[in-house]
Amino acid sequence: MNSSASFGDLLRLRDSRREALLEQRAKIIESVHTGSAGPGSAKVSALATADAKGKGKGKGKGKGKSEEEGSGPLFSQRSGDGSLCKDTYAMPLSSSPSSADAIASASLGSVSAFINDIMLGIEAERSQRQAFLSIMQKGGTSNEYPSMSASASSMQQGSSEPDAASLLVPMPEILLRSDLAEYVGRLQADREVADRQRVAGESSAYGRQWLIDRCRQAVASTGVGANEEATEAMCTEVFSLLRSDRNDNDIQGQLLELVGYDNMEFLSDLVSKRAAIVDKITQESDYARVADAMRASRKRPGAQATVRSEKDLAIEKQILKSQRRAKSKGKGKDKGKGKGGQTAEHSDDDAGNDAGNDDGDVDGDVDVNVGDREHVARILGFGADLKRARETQLSQRPAEVLRPETKGPEKYPNVYTSTPGASRGGNMLSMFGSRYMLPVGTAREEFADHEEITIPVSKAAPRRSTEEPVMIEDMDPLCRYTFRKYTSLNRIQSIIYPTAYGTNENILLSAPTGAGKTDVALLTILRAISQYCSPSPGELEWLDTSRKPQLAVAKADFKIVYVAPMKALAAEVVEKYQSRLQWLGIQCRELTGDMQLTKAEINATQIIVTTPEKWDVVTRKSSGDMELVDKVKLLIVDEIHLLNEDRGSVIETLIARTQRQVESRQSMIRLVGLSATLPNYVDVSNFLGVNPYKGLFYFDAGFRPVPLEQHFVGVHGKAGTPATARLLNRVCYERVHSLVAEGNQVMVFVHARKDTVKTAQALREMALAEGTLDDFALPADTVKNAALATRVSKSNNRELRELFTNGFAMHHAGMLRSDRSLVEELFAKGQVRVLCCTSTLAWGVNLPAYAVVIKGTQVYDSQKGAFVDLSILDVLQIFGRAGRPQYESHGVGYILTTHDKLSHYVSAITMQHPIESKFAFNMIDNLNAEINLGTVTNVDEGVAWLGYTYMYIRMRKNPLAYGLSGDEMLDDPLLGQRRSELIIAAARELNRLQMIVYDEATGYLAPKDLGRISASYYLRHESIEAFNKAMRPRMTEADGISMLCMSKEFEQIKTRNEEEKELKQLLRTACCCDVKGGVDNPHAKTSILLQAAISRSRIEDFALVSDSAYVAQNGARIIRALFEIALSRRWGPAAAVALSLSKSIEKNMWPFEHPLKQFPIPHDIMRRLENESGVTVDMERMYDMDSGELGALVRNHRYGATLATFVRQLPHLELSAEIVPITRGVLQVTLTVTSDFDWNDRAHGAAEAFWIWVEDADNTEIYHTESVILRKRDYREPKVSVFTIPVHEPLPAQIFIRAVSDRWVGAETVTAVSFKHLMLPEHHETHTDLLDLQPLPVTALQDPVLEAICSKRFTHFNPVQTQIFHTLYRQPYNALVGAPTGSGKTIAAELAMWWAFREHPRQKVVYIAPLKALVKERVADWGKRLTGPMGRTLVEMTGDVTPDPESIRQADIIITTPEKWDGVSRAWHAREYVQNVSLVIIDEIHLLGGDRGPILEVIVSRMNHIAAQMGKTVRVVGLSTALANARDLADWLGIAKVGLYNFRHSVRPVPLEIYIDGFPGRHYCPRMASMNRPAYRAIRMHSPQKPVIIFVSSRRQTRLTAQDLIAYCGVEDNPRHFLHMDDSEIDAVLERTQDPNLRLSLSFGIGMHHAGLTENDRKICEQLFYDRKIQILVATSTLAWGVNLPAHLVILKGTEFYDAKSKGYVDFPITDVLQMIGRAGRPQFDDRAIARIFVTDSKKEFYKKFLHEPFPVESSLHQHLHEHINAEISSGAIKSAQDAVDYLSWTYLYRRLRQNPTYYGVDEPSESGINEYL
Repeated sequence: MNSSASFGDLLRLRDSRREALLEQRAKIIESVHTGSAGPGSAKVSALATADAKGKGKGKGKGKGKSEEEGSGPLFSQRSGDGSLCKDTYAMPLSSSPSSADAIASASLGSVSAFINDIMLGIEAERSQRQAFLSIMQKGGTSNEYPSMSASASSMQQGSSEPDAASLLVPMPEILLRSDLAEYVGRLQADREVADRQRVAGESSAYGRQWLIDRCRQAVASTGVGANEEATEAMCTEVFSLLRSDRNDNDIQGQLLELVGYDNMEFLSDLVSKRAAIVDKITQESDYARVADAMRASRKRPGAQATVRSEKDLAIEKQILKSQRRAKSKGKGKDKGKGKGGQTAEHSDDDAGNDAGNDDGDVDGDVDVNVGDREHVARILGFGADLKRARETQLSQRPAEVLRPETKGPEKYPNVYTSTPGASRGGNMLSMFGSRYMLPVGTAREEFADHEEITIPVSKAAPRRSTEEPVMIEDMDPLCRYTFRKYTSLNRIQSIIYPTAYGTNENILLSAPTGAGKTDVALLTILRAISQYCSPSPGELEWLDTSRKPQLAVAKADFKIVYVAPMKALAAEVVEKYQSRLQWLGIQCRELTGDMQLTKAEINATQIIVTTPEKWDVVTRKSSGDMELVDKVKLLIVDEIHLLNEDRGSVIETLIARTQRQVESRQSMIRLVGLSATLPNYVDVSNFLGVNPYKGLFYFDAGFRPVPLEQHFVGVHGKAGTPATARLLNRVCYERVHSLVAEGNQVMVFVHARKDTVKTAQALREMALAEGTLDDFALPADTVKNAALATRVSKSNNRELRELFTNGFAMHHAGMLRSDRSLVEELFAKGQVRVLCCTSTLAWGVNLPAYAVVIKGTQVYDSQKGAFVDLSILDVLQIFGRAGRPQYESHGVGYILTTHDKLSHYVSAITMQHPIESKFAFNMIDNLNAEINLGTVTNVDEGVAWLGYTYMYIRMRKNPLAYGLSGDEMLDDPLLGQRRSELIIAAARELNRLQMIVYDEATGYLAPKDLGRISASYYLRHESIEAFNKAMRPRMTEADGISMLCMSKEFEQIKTRNEEEKELKQLLRTACCCDVKGGVDNPHAKTSILLQAAISRSRIEDFALVSDSAYVAQNGARIIRALFEIALSRRWGPAAAVALSLSKSIEKNMWPFEHPLKQFPIPHDIMRRLENESGVTVDMERMYDMDSGELGALVRNHRYGATLATFVRQLPHLELSAEIVPITRGVLQVTLTVTSDFDWNDRAHGAAEAFWIWVEDADNTEIYHTESVILRKRDYREPKVSVFTIPVHEPLPAQIFIRAVSDRWVGAETVTAVSFKHLMLPEHHETHTDLLDLQPLPVTALQDPVLEAICSKRFTHFNPVQTQIFHTLYRQPYNALVGAPTGSGKTIAAELAMWWAFREHPRQKVVYIAPLKALVKERVADWGKRLTGPMGRTLVEMTGDVTPDPESIRQADIIITTPEKWDGVSRAWHAREYVQNVSLVIIDEIHLLGGDRGPILEVIVSRMNHIAAQMGKTVRVVGLSTALANARDLADWLGIAKVGLYNFRHSVRPVPLEIYIDGFPGRHYCPRMASMNRPAYRAIRMHSPQKPVIIFVSSRRQTRLTAQDLIAYCGVEDNPRHFLHMDDSEIDAVLERTQDPNLRLSLSFGIGMHHAGLTENDRKICEQLFYDRKIQILVATSTLAWGVNLPAHLVILKGTEFYDAKSKGYVDFPITDVLQMIGRAGRPQFDDRAIARIFVTDSKKEFYKKFLHEPFPVESSLHQHLHEHINAEISSGAIKSAQDAVDYLSWTYLYRRLRQNPTYYGVDEPSESGINEYL
């Protein structure tokens, strides 16, 4: 009988029953859920019976014995495929077999008849299984035997029905279990085990048969079935471990992996009864009976290998030989700890991917050597050559390899393998289904001091009939010219070409190293470029192939990002792609930690090659690089299998962020993942969003260009010890010599520069000692060889010269470039047999050899501060150098490591374990980055974000590895609850650290400064926690360094014993700051190394050199973050120290050293500058010296001129400041910054940045901070900055303004601003309290016409109008009404106007509005509403509209702008209509303080002057917002006790909530872009259904804002939720709309309003918004003045606008801001209104103050006085100096001179002082 045939048939038999069992089980569950007491219970019971019978049959074993999975499992029950059954609910049953009966009898109670029925079914099933096995032994097939489902139904029909009475008994809960059959089976099995134990007596317990029975149960629980071969293999492995001399803790993990989680009791017995088991089985073993037992075991029925007796003799001989070898050489015991594995959850899932639990082999673990295993098999009475039998079985029937799926996985069209069966989804599984197995033919040899595992060369994958090579000549011109040096693509490239170049599909390419993946990436790059080519490459006729094709590429429209894991690889990729694509003018540049690019360089680059960390930093900033990120069309991630390593979380974050960007912005970004061979490639393809039927390409080792024979050697000993090092050298020599003796070249890779020389010398000495040096000798001399030898002899490298003579050489980055090139040439030409090198040669230089040897796997990692295992990526890259395609048919790769790491490298290199996610380790920091980016704003969005990660995919596949139980998976298959818990836990932690704001009630997440800085500078949240505790407002340099060393980034840096001596030496010589606690302090090493780097001290120990570089590199970044934290907290001294230290680390010099050290000045000159006394010559003195004096100072006159040049190049700023008080608590500072140095391109580059901050007198608090950037083209021009600072009484003597260079040490300017002569304005805050009056009805007007006008809009006046009604409508007094925007001040103007027409019906009313937009609004409103009913005429006078004089004379109402009325009224003598004015209404009179204020001031003064001259009264009514100095304005307007109404800001018809949000970022456009998502979020939060206005500064911003809002709408379920009309209506509107951008936005319910639109388009938007047909209006600030369109929510997106006059961005006047937010609130609709103001960070405090306090109005007439005096002189109004002084006395300026003298530059506020000033 063919053993593998029966094995396969059993497999098919098991699978055929699966569907029937699942169906029956589903019926039971359904019935349990829907059934009720009484008859329903009977129905459930019957179904349970039927299912139990079916289930009982499925688990029968062998000779009629029911061996189940052990008594009650402690974990969720598993189905046959190892996956959790969705309908199975397991619970602990019993803790020992002996208790099972008690539980059964207690639980089943009165339904014993029912149980008996089940037992009968099980017995019948057993007999049928026995019959089946006998048929199979006779050579039959499973087709001759009825299907199990049929037999199950016949069994049910044949079995007796349960007694009706028993069924009506209340059913015990245990019978409702869905896994009842398994439960009953376990009870029966437990009974049988207990019976056997009782029969055999205590003496037979824990003997050979007990072990076999329990192993058989364990094997059965994996779903394999009655497999005796597997049982024997497990027995052998288990007993081998029990007999070993390792302690219980050491073997527990491996035992657990062998027996599985379902057999915990078995494991417990094995460990607790270990001694008894070993003693008992050893006593039972009788070598005379071993052969009989082996022969008897072959006669057992079941699936097993048949072994002939002739072979038995050979096996027994081999056993004896192994015993002798073991005795003579000694057994090598592995001391490594085994870690607990986990039963596979899926075909490719295995949580235990650790070194300790690898199957090195098909049937055994690396830890158990071959001789011992054979010996154990003999003791147990088994055939010893289990491994060979299993291999034979696999090679004969590879398609029947047992896999834990019940169904074969889906077949994907582009999965190419050389092993049949492997195409079903990965490598084949090992016997127990817990991991992937090693390739067939793997051999293991055990030596006295080491063990070697050899994996043979994999056979080439057979070609498919559809495969055809792609010829270069068949491609389009773009590809043909790029690949012009090739004739065709290689095999893999040809297969993938149609997808890579012909489509935009996402791709995952998993293929061996050296398969040409970089060119596949190039094909996808060419695809991206082709979409921006003109003409299209496919349409181009390229006739003259000697010249390059003429293609124009739109280079500014796209970016391609290639993410490479290492800087060395990035440099290689840049070089390759730059040379290939140069003909198109495509720029490819590197963007890494070492290679920074300017903004201009990034704009000019099309292909950016970067590292994961760098691209993460770029994409996690919400401003600055968004434009770059938006242009990315292709993202290529190389070596994506690094997901499994520490850096994997960064790759995961990047791809998840990109996937979300694709969805949220509706942009097309193609994702391409390149990888070495992956075991679970389907998971990775799902993560990348790859269509597995189109974009998934998997190629196994059979596709390697040069097949590789792999050798894994594990030497016994502890890593890093001298003995192990000697042993490694010995083993290395033996391998290298055998290879060289065959005439091959070998590369030996080591992991430190000095080890290259040491290893080469050690190999040479061993060869010399053994007399084999001639084997390494050079080939016979030739002329060419002699020339090379001559070049070597001239080298300055002594070691190279000595080693070369014997055929050795070394290569590392510390050698001269010329020597490295020479060595590469020598090796390439065969002049060197053995090359000892570091891994840089594998990455940077393409230099293959027949064989490579990796000697040792311990690499020093400065990030971890310890020796770590050589990364798998490095091993694959080094192995990729083995084999030269043109010379050899295959290559050889050796990896020499310690025995405890052997299994790790075997499993990792052969991809035995599925790659898992490392995302959870950095989830808190990643969440913080997303919150700051604005992509996660609440917990729900965080849950959605986790759904894009690889962790989510693996959590669902392998839940146990991520701490999930089976029940959780069943209850929540999409893991929504689990993801929510993870996000909430992370959010709470970030909230605790003050990095974000987390609202538990709403789930709202908002960033804070600390979180933003952490995300920008890539800080760990643990570091932030340390800084929160340690940071103080006042700190010294020593405090700063000490705090820096506490960060999490340096946690792993530990002091080793061998370093202590050198560290103490550095502490004495290099450290200027105290190191707390000395060398023994945990953070001391970091502090010492950082100070040593600043002091430029020389370090000897190579590990310390590496640590020092790591500390300096990271220290500079972290101290920059500390500087920003100090700035955000407004701590001046801490900020100064942090910035100073940052520059010290970057420049490697202390702050107290001479600043000129930053220039290339000879040491002797510097020594003279820092003279013997140690006093540095002050830079201020040196600025004033000429070159002769400087030459004399350093005693070198010739060097004086050079020194003078350097002195003039050190950046230096001059500061001058003017301060004027705005209120008693606020000062306005005008700062002028002038540069005073000579620009040098080499020294200063493109720009110089300075930090400016204003400190209080104690240098503790920062009042204001900003950065100034100087550029060469205009650095000499003074930079003027105007800002406000708070001031407190009593006034300090002075404040300090500090300007500090961002990167030059010692470039700092401080100026003091004295408050000695500062006079604060008087504090007269006059507010009118809103009285609690009964609202007046419109009938109070007592005029039917006016009542009719008002009643169309309202029936009662609002509270403000009620209070001012009597004064304005009944009395003739001048009035000033100050109230917030939206308070109904227009009605106030109308009341005054109606008074004028009533009292002076023949005179005119002049309404002056400061903006044309306001004039137009008032003309349209009053012309429609008032003029007709009142019988009055109205005329508009603006710069655009000039009516004829007759129209003006006839008009009753003149609506005009200040400039127009100023021009008209200057000639008032000649214009009768100017004299015939009874009322002047000035709207927005608070604009007196603005640019047009002087004109307003002159008009009012002139009207008062005219009235005085005419001997009549002109009533003046001023309307304004709430004012701080209303009394002064009232005095000027001639208002005494009656007529002044100055209401508070809070007095609004609709209460207003104002939120002020600060945004970082120096640059305007990126900062505006970063506001769009928060704006959308604010709409969804505050006003999801009500109207919203978003104010922006320019036409361009309206368009960009609308486009972003549309993109965010696209992600919603209903993208048009802002549109409130049907399709036909919007279509009609769009037909009338002209602007294409407006048409697009309107279709989403978003309108735009700016001056660039046609009048018709603006009117359409206004009407749609007014009618609430569209919900959002994005408008420029003019809308706030010109159109009265209130909204529930107003968002002010930025408070700056571009001012062409000053060529820069300036702030909106505060009046404009108040006007815009005043549009929030609709009196008829809203009970509250909301305003969100988005400002730059530094302006937040200013707006906080003045948006809630009234703003003082100052005069600006003094700045434009000459123009207005001239106009009055011209008109004859002023004829003498006294006339001019009299004229000024009418102005508002005159009133304010006395109140705020310092503002106007008045030195003495007395009468005489003011007269003198005037």
